[in-house]
Amino acid sequence: MAGTSVLQQTNFFSPPADPPQFSELNLRLKEQQCLSLLKRCKNLEDFKQAHAQIVKWGFFWNSFSASNLVAACALSDWGSLDYACSIFQQIHEPGTFEFNTMIRAHVKDMNFQDALLFYYEMLERGVEPDNFTYPALFKACAWSKAKEEGMQIHGHVFKFGFESDLYVQNSLINMYGKCGEIQHSWAVFEQMDEKSVASWSAIIAANASLGMWYECLMVFGNMSSEGCWRPEESTLVTLLSACTHLGALDLGKCTHGALLRNISELNVIVQTSLIDMYVKCGYLEKGLSLFKKMTKRNQMSYTVMISGLAMQGHGEEALRIYSMMLEEGLDPDDVVYVGVLSACSHAGLVDEGFNCFDRMKSEHGIEPTAQHYGCMVDLMGKAGMINEALEFINSMHIKPNDVVWRSLLSACRVHCNLEIGEIAAKHLFESNSQNPGDYVILSNMYARAEKWVEVAKIRTEMARKGFNQVPGFSLVEVRRRIHKFVSQDTSHPRCGNVYEMIHQMEWQLKFEGYSPDTSQVLLDVDEEEKRQRLKGHSQKLAIAFALIHTSKGTPIRIARNLRMCSDCHTYTKLISIIYEREITVRDRNQFHHFKNGTCSCRDYW
Repeated sequence: MAGTSVLQQTNFFSPPADPPQFSELNLRLKEQQCLSLLKRCKNLEDFKQAHAQIVKWGFFWNSFSASNLVAACALSDWGSLDYACSIFQQIHEPGTFEFNTMIRAHVKDMNFQDALLFYYEMLERGVEPDNFTYPALFKACAWSKAKEEGMQIHGHVFKFGFESDLYVQNSLINMYGKCGEIQHSWAVFEQMDEKSVASWSAIIAANASLGMWYECLMVFGNMSSEGCWRPEESTLVTLLSACTHLGALDLGKCTHGALLRNISELNVIVQTSLIDMYVKCGYLEKGLSLFKKMTKRNQMSYTVMISGLAMQGHGEEALRIYSMMLEEGLDPDDVVYVGVLSACSHAGLVDEGFNCFDRMKSEHGIEPTAQHYGCMVDLMGKAGMINEALEFINSMHIKPNDVVWRSLLSACRVHCNLEIGEIAAKHLFESNSQNPGDYVILSNMYARAEKWVEVAKIRTEMARKGFNQVPGFSLVEVRRRIHKFVSQDTSHPRCGNVYEMIHQMEWQLKFEGYSPDTSQVLLDVDEEEKRQRLKGHSQKLAIAFALIHTSKGTPIRIARNLRMCSDCHTYTKLISIIYEREITVRDRNQFHHFKNGTCSCRDYW
């Protein structure tokens, strides 16, 4: 909303000294004409003329006309909040509607503190709020993360008797979700006597705001089972995000179908969300197809496509899409270049990566951030250029942060360079890193070098700081349901069948020359114990479950939270031959497509 100066003369608001003499009927007709003129306003100049007419005829002192003036000026896209405030201040006894309007206007203008101040002034003046007051207030609390104020206002809701109002409840669910208090969102939702589609959308969005993607799908399943709700566009886009994070391609396809059935024309944002879902669920061909069919693309569309190609190791295609973006006249930003540099890193395009890094600075004037430097360290690290990566870090124009040192530490783990790995870990620990993964990586490097005393020291330090190692897990989608497996899992209802299948798989693997790589078990135990532990890796359990519950030839798609070990990589390549399956594994930020005994990464990851 454009800001303008307030009215220069305060007597502009004063009632006319000698208003024209008309009959009451004619005055009512004139008032209707003024209000009609107000409704037709297209800009602030039109509004000022309508305002002048209302003041000229003395209608400003009619609360209905004053309310319309404030609402038109405060809430219209062409309006001015300053001008609206000056009008509001001239109203001797503003009522609930006028205060609600000013609260909404300040929220619309992202001025959340003043929205709350208007509410406090409202209470001080003894103006009683209504059910329209609170949704805007809770929106202000949600966006400003003002949890304490939101909880106080929630108390006022009970005081004024609006705790059962549907719109107030929906806004409460949203507010608590955005403030990270999901348990309060659920408490409000579960106590509702009646729910609307907006109620379901709000609780799904609340879970999504905290990254609780599995819960989003569960709630949507409950919503669908009731059979009387048609999901909103925003809900379907949230579901797409959930499918994207969980690698749930089949559910993502269903959501795509629901979007096509419910929306006549998909906008650029929804189309981009669909592309993101398909490429991050491993269905690159569909993502590319949707991208090419877009009649209008924006910077985000290109960013998603470049990043998706990067994750799947198609560096050269990502660079081609980047060139297409430049040809369309769109300027890349720092986020685009993170995708471009990641593409070079995943595909081993070292020279191209350095060229793009230099071009980013010289042609587009973008100063490298720690994320860009991290991509370059990752690029060199994957190529085995560990010493060069360390030199690059030491020549940086900004202080290296955790992202940069972590990239170097990860590269040292892959290439077994304990000496430089210790340097990277030292910097991470000195920066007071709160990431347990940093300690785990160094511990594992010591274990691989059989330095068990050092392993014990690192583990003791983790315990002292209260760090817990994040357990590795794998998600697999079977018949539109997500199944989760952790290493050595015995909690799944079908775990007996799964381990029986593991036994059958390993029996057949022997004929393909498979021998367990026990060096991947970084524990001081005997070889037999190491082989047993390798059997129970979460990825192998997920594959076994999918082989049992899907028909021959059905692709298997798995999403992992941690990097897969080289034994699982070899194992999965051989399984793709034996069972004639395509197996796609999303290894955090990289895809591996296994088919006929080979992997799309070409063993470069």
